[in-house]
Amino acid sequence: MWVDPIVEEVRKNREEFAAQFNFDLRAMGKALQEMERASGRQVVSFAPITYHDPHGQEEDKPFSIAPK
Repeated sequence: MWVDPIVEEVRKNREEFAAQFNFDLRAMGKALQEMERASGRQVVSFAPITYHDPHGQEEDKPFSIAPK
């Protein structure tokens, strides 16, 4: 099987980063948010995507693919 060196590097870095936080997703998220703030770059958020129901039953609801 062919091994992509870039993919392998990304996976290695991801594993090392996760290990620093004992694979705790909340801790990783908090660290990433802090890195984002410390970068000084402007963070842009977009409004949720809305859709129009052609049958007029659910207009302007946020788009979601989650099952009901």
